[in-house]
Amino acid sequence: MAATPAHAKKESLSKPVQELAINGDEPPQRYVYKGDGVYKGGDGAIHASSPLLDVPVIDVGLLTSSSPTRKEELGKLQSALSSCGCFQAINHGITNSFLDEVQKVAKQFFAFPTEEKQKCSRALDDIEGYGNDTVLSENQILDWTDRLYLTVYPEDQRKLELWPENPENFREILDEYTTKLRMMNELVLKAMANSLDLEENCFLNQFGEKGSMTARFNLYPPCPRPDLILGVKPHADGSAITFLLQDKEVEGLQILKDDQWFRVPIIPHALLINVGDQAEIMSNGIFKSPVHRVVTNSVKERITLAVFCMPDLGKEIGPVEQLINEKRPRLYKKVKNYVDIYFQNYQQGKRPIEAAKI
Repeated sequence: MAATPAHAKKESLSKPVQELAINGDEPPQRYVYKGDGVYKGGDGAIHASSPLLDVPVIDVGLLTSSSPTRKEELGKLQSALSSCGCFQAINHGITNSFLDEVQKVAKQFFAFPTEEKQKCSRALDDIEGYGNDTVLSENQILDWTDRLYLTVYPEDQRKLELWPENPENFREILDEYTTKLRMMNELVLKAMANSLDLEENCFLNQFGEKGSMTARFNLYPPCPRPDLILGVKPHADGSAITFLLQDKEVEGLQILKDDQWFRVPIIPHALLINVGDQAEIMSNGIFKSPVHRVVTNSVKERITLAVFCMPDLGKEIGPVEQLINEKRPRLYKKVKNYVDIYFQNYQQGKRPIEAAKI
């Protein structure tokens, strides 16, 4: 029997999940999650009815104010990032109406016919553009999601041919939104340092001036087998900071805490901010990069936008010296280009940050 050409095999795997959902086909076995590996948590099964996580709500405006309650808010930030690794950011300076616009262009893009979206299709060997999971191994479990993945910063690395021209205001909205998040990334990194009584720029200096930012628009179509299939496999982010604009109506994100999966609540117009592995490394393990997954829904689609802020690839990152002492020895090696380490380990089901541990 003749072998299937590699490109044909890959093409057969890149059918949009949206089409599988519309056709009502029995989902291919490649999507069925086996619930094993380092991330499984609890019994490894998929439970959409997991308990709700009490995610701390932080007033971002107070983190930089001269208000007497600033210290209290910084204490809440440290506690949040040390326990569940994330917080709901309110009073963040981005208007509700603008966030509605961001969600609107995402919804409009995914509602276009396949041929319109495929103008932005990613190359088979590239993560960037419109498509679904990048297939890196034969036995990889695929995510029940279609996504549009775009590099936003540095600006000279934008592949504008992959940025949608429809909706007409898509590019302008994404540019404005991520410009605001760049400023917030700086603010959060400084607040993290202040919360530990460190020099304000110690995390920011490691992040570097040439830090990158990527945006990932996610569509999770209704799934016929939410008991067997995940929208995104369990993982922790390889970023320093991740900003998530949640769907305003449909839950799906779950976080692993104390070996149990918890649902993350929705607060409309709040931004869910979590630290990634690189912030855990820089804080010598004080801040926890949370393992999370996305469950599917048999009735409703869910649309979210995640923006990942990555330190400068050319800079070496490692634990801040003031956080290393007898009680807490150095937990992580210095690493460079963590993103490469991340992708090599993630698709093999290994926790990438383990490779950086001493």
